[in-house]
Amino acid sequence: MKNIPFSPPDMTEAEIIEVSEALRSGWITTGPRTKEFEHLIAMCCQTSKVVCLNSATACMELILRVLGVGPGDEVIVPSYTYTATASVVCHVGAKVVMVDTTPEAFEMDYDKLSEVITERTKVVIPVDLGGVVCNYDRIFSSVESKKSLFSPTNDIQKAFGRVIVLTDAAHAFGAKWHGKMCGEIADFTSFSFHAVKNLTTAEGGALTWRSMEGIDNEWLYKQFQLLSLHGQSKDALAKTRLGAWEYDVVAPNFKCNMTDIMAAIGLSQLKRYPELLYRRRQIVEHYNKALRGCNVQVLDHYGDDHSSSGHLYMVRLLGKDRDFRNRVLMEMAERGVACNVHYKPLPMMTAYKNLGFDIKDFPNAYNQYCNEVTLPLHTCLSDDEVEYVISNFVEIISK
Repeated sequence: MKNIPFSPPDMTEAEIIEVSEALRSGWITTGPRTKEFEHLIAMCCQTSKVVCLNSATACMELILRVLGVGPGDEVIVPSYTYTATASVVCHVGAKVVMVDTTPEAFEMDYDKLSEVITERTKVVIPVDLGGVVCNYDRIFSSVESKKSLFSPTNDIQKAFGRVIVLTDAAHAFGAKWHGKMCGEIADFTSFSFHAVKNLTTAEGGALTWRSMEGIDNEWLYKQFQLLSLHGQSKDALAKTRLGAWEYDVVAPNFKCNMTDIMAAIGLSQLKRYPELLYRRRQIVEHYNKALRGCNVQVLDHYGDDHSSSGHLYMVRLLGKDRDFRNRVLMEMAERGVACNVHYKPLPMMTAYKNLGFDIKDFPNAYNQYCNEVTLPLHTCLSDDEVEYVISNFVEIISK
């Protein structure tokens, strides 16, 4: 029997060497490697600026703070996502507004999105689940259709003049949609480089944004430096210059910067990333071929107008219930294959029940969840292991 983990990090000697060089350099916190990593991510995403922080969660929270979102405001999120999408809204004191998924799909219901936009709505946070980019034509159409309701409370909100689209693209670095890279489509895009992600820095994240008339990109970048480094007017790198020791603290802010050790891992991963994406596509296509003829629905990773990052291989066991799904998970585990579920909808979690959410109000999300299984999809899988996973899965679900 094989032992196949769900999502181990793909580390090579190249990452070890890069980290060793960072350690030997004497510069291990935010410094030249972090700045280089930001520059290269901006090139990959075809944006002018990027800020790297210690998590995608920090990226989302800090941009909400930069935008001035807080008590009295509303932020719309999908009910089918990980808690980070919604918890950042709670952190800034705004109200979480949840939207059900489209029937038989993982994306939020865009018709319902339009319906819940009010004069208090400041931001919508779509999720590029599994690495598949959302339908941003529909999202931007929804926010534009309710433009008359938008009530800006500061200059940056006035520059947008509508509800702002902040994407939780934790899964989707490297994905494409309608000829554009994920990272240049939404107003703001947050990526995760957590250990289980396609490209990792162990922990970490990046925020990209589109250039916007009336908003200075350098000013915006500076706000993230202030928010992520205690409100300190100079970062550690700037303070090392001769005679530049003095600094100010302009606000009692947070500490969530990326370190050069983390960036060193990311720099090495970036060099390998095209081959990592290609390997994920090979595995997805093998799984797809093997599941043809089975009574399942799989996430649509690749098409004429889109290409995902191949982050999660999500399978719905059509016509089956939660008990059957759980038995499949158990039998796969007994055969040495670690599978997962993405996601248990937020209204089923205690934290969001305590905020008044009830899964009964989100029937489509529950329907997606109750028979979903996520198979291992990572670049440490050998061809033999891929075949082992899929052959056992097909055998179990066909019983």
